[in-house]
Amino acid sequence: MSSKGSAETLCDKIQSRAPWTLGAQLALVSSKHLSMESMLFQVISIGILSIPYALSQGGWLSLIIFVAIAIICCYTGILLQRCVDSSSRIKNYTDIGAVAFGRKGKILAATFMYLELYLAAIDFLIMEGDNLDKLFPGVSFRIPGLLTITGKQGFVLIASLVVLPTTWFRSLGKLAYISLGGVLASAVLVAAVLWVGAFDGVGFHERGELVNWSGLPAAMSLYAFCFSSHPVIPKLYLGMSDRKMFPKVLVLCFVVSALGYGITGITGYLMYGASTRSQVTLNLPPGNLTSKIAIYTTLVNPLTKYALFVIPVADAIEDGTRVADSRPVCVAIRTALVVGTTVVALAVPLFGYVTMLTGALLCSSVIMLMPCVCYLKISSMTSRKVGSFERVVCVGIIGLAVGIAAAGTYISLKHIVHTLKN
Repeated sequence: MSSKGSAETLCDKIQSRAPWTLGAQLALVSSKHLSMESMLFQVISIGILSIPYALSQGGWLSLIIFVAIAIICCYTGILLQRCVDSSSRIKNYTDIGAVAFGRKGKILAATFMYLELYLAAIDFLIMEGDNLDKLFPGVSFRIPGLLTITGKQGFVLIASLVVLPTTWFRSLGKLAYISLGGVLASAVLVAAVLWVGAFDGVGFHERGELVNWSGLPAAMSLYAFCFSSHPVIPKLYLGMSDRKMFPKVLVLCFVVSALGYGITGITGYLMYGASTRSQVTLNLPPGNLTSKIAIYTTLVNPLTKYALFVIPVADAIEDGTRVADSRPVCVAIRTALVVGTTVVALAVPLFGYVTMLTGALLCSSVIMLMPCVCYLKISSMTSRKVGSFERVVCVGIIGLAVGIAAAGTYISLKHIVHTLKN
């Protein structure tokens, strides 16, 4: 197979699995209700754990940026809908890149999603290790005569072993519907944080900073991570029985999600101020029943979602290399992918900075840059006219996305390197 053919095959497989990549288990929904539920599942991500930390990085005024990013992401979701309406060839997110810029556009869109999946899977393992270490502090694992593994590293390894068999499945159906509980889990987490602050002696006494200019790139990167649901929007839109309802459903989902994020962020920052950690669960008082409920809820979510992020990548590799019919080879590929994410999670156990890097480098491109660029390009190729004001808005969003990508990537990599050195 030629390199060009291989690239196209790999890209086609990634885009054909794209609804699964970010958990769009109900991509072929036939009702507004299911579309709403599936969209909420998308928009509410593990980023809810980092919202208080993002607020501590940027200060209170960064809430304005948070609201702006939520509005921008909702708007770019509408742009994706318009792109889908412009051509019957568009069936998913990467088709938009293909219609706008041909094979290169499709490969670029698929690459963004592929990397986002990989980093998200790493985030899951880091999160498992951090929260298990919170529940069972001081635990270590000894292999007689060989080595002693510290608690956090040991828990990452245990989590990897637990999720490994789930990546061997050929069908994602059961895991998909189980993982829809992520919306409920997020609601439980918000309620638990509020309860700890109000009734468990922590209180809401921290004043925080009005603005922290040096921390704004980090805050914006984390905010972008929270709203990275766009790869699934074309499938959800095409699956609706009444597509005219899509804008209302999209706006409602973003409003509900932003409220959930906002409540968690404000509550967590008022509780812990500058000492807020990268995951708010790590700040909760140890031994407290409500804290345990929040942490256990946080722990269960990744165990059901991890495979949904890794399997699409494995499917793409298997089909692109024509080994999909060999069960042993497929198991080996999937195991290697899990091992790869485990190694990175052990080497870079920095949830906040890895999430920041994902938001800056990938999410800002997927949710801001590409929708605007593709919309302007596709509109120039069709009869649809883009007004001067809308063109200025799109160019402004493109500039913001580039700024977040550049500043956020630099800051996150700088922090990662500095932390690992020390």
